[in-house]
Amino acid sequence: MPLNIDKGLAGTVAADTALSFIDGAKGVLEYAGYDIDSLARNSTFEESTWLLWNGRLPTAAELTAFTASLQACSDLDPRLIELIRGIPKTTAPMDALRTSVSALGHFDPEADDNSPEANRRKALRLVARTPALIAVFDRLRKGKPLVAPDRSLSVAGNFLWMLTGARPTAAMEKALDVCLVLHADHGLNASTFAARVTIATQSDLYSAATTAVGTLKGPLHGGANQEVMEMLLEIGDLSKVDGYIKEKLARKERIMGFGHRVYKAYDPRATYLKTFAKQVASDTGNLALYEMSRRIEEIVLAQPNLIEKGIFPNVDFYSATTYYSLGLDLDLFTCVFAASRMSGWAGHCIEQLAANKLIRPHADYTGPHGLRYAPIGERAVSATSSTIPSARQAMSVAAGSNASSM
Repeated sequence: MPLNIDKGLAGTVAADTALSFIDGAKGVLEYAGYDIDSLARNSTFEESTWLLWNGRLPTAAELTAFTASLQACSDLDPRLIELIRGIPKTTAPMDALRTSVSALGHFDPEADDNSPEANRRKALRLVARTPALIAVFDRLRKGKPLVAPDRSLSVAGNFLWMLTGARPTAAMEKALDVCLVLHADHGLNASTFAARVTIATQSDLYSAATTAVGTLKGPLHGGANQEVMEMLLEIGDLSKVDGYIKEKLARKERIMGFGHRVYKAYDPRATYLKTFAKQVASDTGNLALYEMSRRIEEIVLAQPNLIEKGIFPNVDFYSATTYYSLGLDLDLFTCVFAASRMSGWAGHCIEQLAANKLIRPHADYTGPHGLRYAPIGERAVSATSSTIPSARQAMSVAAGSNASSM
């Protein structure tokens, strides 16, 4: 049977899902039928997680019970904390998170139980404990005492509390909660697909989550909001924005935070976030950064050639200033993304197992056939014999792709 080659799988449907729907041409994102802008304005991360896992909004009693279940899971096993303590302080936070998410499974007696009931319980633990893992590593690497979780706080509020040791204001808690809602799920993106591939082998949920974290670490998937913030800090002042951006445009260089692998219209996750980011920046004394962002957007959207290509701000463009205004270190930005997306990853894994089939695509072999095996003494080295790209070639290919796929 002839095979259709679809590198990047951009035109391939690899799964059925009831979690989220995307129409990139129209700029639509829905969680189980609810548009993301309405959820960002009205919902919470806890409620949106319930929605993703159950396909409907919870009743008041259901949400209260679900929130209490999350809060009850926020403690970390002391042995796991000691394991994290042994991670070198110079380790990148996403690397530490990958290791500690994997280690969660060592302290869960249900780790290898793939029943729907056990996986729901493990999903709760992953969503509740991922923020704690991030906070614990960050405080340990800075030599600060650990902060015990506060079960009276939301996931967003408890993360800020454990990270900073200070009670977040209602505005700060809401700001992070909005970002968690916006990043919770996004179709069959790279990390979600990776998680589904892993769980489809009937591996365990912790292995699938670890796979997803490792995939998100890649700069072509995660990390765009950190790069946006680095760009803003490099520019430094509103008066320098025009020259900086126009020079990059003249050199046909990518402007961080613009463009998306899926969206060819304004990223629906950025619509409300843009307004909210302004308020957060103003409340925390970072309005100048927001004004720089707005000016960058004005310049980019005034370029007809970019509009024709569907280059608009994505969710990372304004989440960057929001995270920075909340006092998060730049290298924690992708970790926060992982803490949010854990709800989607877990939901997709449970959905995959409900009607599971091993994911096994074909590869188009491009090498030779029928070669004679020569004794080692008869072999000659050929500079053109390798069919595997060199490291330099691989880097070149990776650099050529500039579209976010979050």
